[in-house]
Order: sequence, then structure tokens, then C-alpha cells
Amino acid sequence: MAPTEETPQDWTDGHVARWQPVLPDLDPAVEGAVTRMKKLSVHLRRVREQSLVDFDLERHEFDTLHKLAGRGGSAAPSDLAQDLDLAPASVSGRLDALEKRGFIRRTQSTTDRRRVVVELTASGRETWLGAMDVLGHEEERLLGVLTPEERATLNDLLRRVMLAAEEGLTGDHWHG
Repeated sequence: MAPTEETPQDWTDGHVARWQPVLPDLDPAVEGAVTRMKKLSVHLRRVREQSLVDFDLERHEFDTLHKLAGRGGSAAPSDLAQDLDLAPASVSGRLDALEKRGFIRRTQSTTDRRRVVVELTASGRETWLGAMDVLGHEEERLLGVLTPEERATLNDLLRRVMLAAEEGLTGDHWHG
């Protein structure tokens, strides 16, 4: 839908209007959609980074807490290393720092005393959830301008675009 006098214009509408005379074959719908997706991605990244500052977390600390929470709050260090795509020694250093901050604790496995289990503490879970909530609230605010049906349609349309993007790719290219 092209903007009309009744439709509010955003930054991207001006961007597309500036480029159309320069690139006559430019599809304004494609340029508009791609530019908006990029700008939304940058905006959400900034919100996430600010939430990390607000909760005094480094990106790698949040990532480690996030992967641990995603495993139900308990995992072996080797599982976390695999999830984070890191060498076990790198994970050990991360876990040392998180343990000093009281966000995780390491205990011996009850089934195999040679194994260590990493557990998210209440403080670690609270900090992780707090940082997650900041971004979640912003995502809800942004998508809250759409009806539930519009959100479902947007999700379906983006899935189709992602399937085209993923076609032919292997490995963890999209799992950042």
C-alpha cells in the first residue's frame, strides 16, 4: 500500500522517494519493506543493548544466562559450550565470572561425581528475565499497533521470506 495524504509517513517513505528518481527500476514496496526490517532490527538491537547496560550485563554474560535458562536452568558445561559454539575453556571462564556475581552455581552431578552441573541461581534468573522483559515490552509495544490477525499475517509473510533466505544454506547461519 503506497502512502497517501491520510497515511502517516515514516522515515523510510522519504528514503524511497529520494531514491526512486535515481533508480527508476526500484520497487518501492521491496525497498520500503527491506529498509523497515533493517531499521527495526537496529532499533531492537539498541533496546537490547540498553537493557544489558541497565542490568549491568555484558553481552556474553547475557548469552550464557540465556542458553542456561533455555535448558531449564541447569546444564553441563559441555552442553553450554555447544550451545554457545565455544571451546570448553572459554565457557569455563564465563562461568567463573557468572559464579562470582552469584548468577550461577556449579555443583557435582548426583549421578556422576566426575561431572559438574551448572545451575541458574534466583539472582541469575531474575537478572536474565529483567533484561529479557525490556526487549519483550518493546516488541509488544511495536507489534501492539497491529491486530492479532495482522500480527499472524505478518509472521506468516516473514516466514515465507525467511524460507527463501534459508534455501540452500547449511549450518547455523541464522542462529545468532
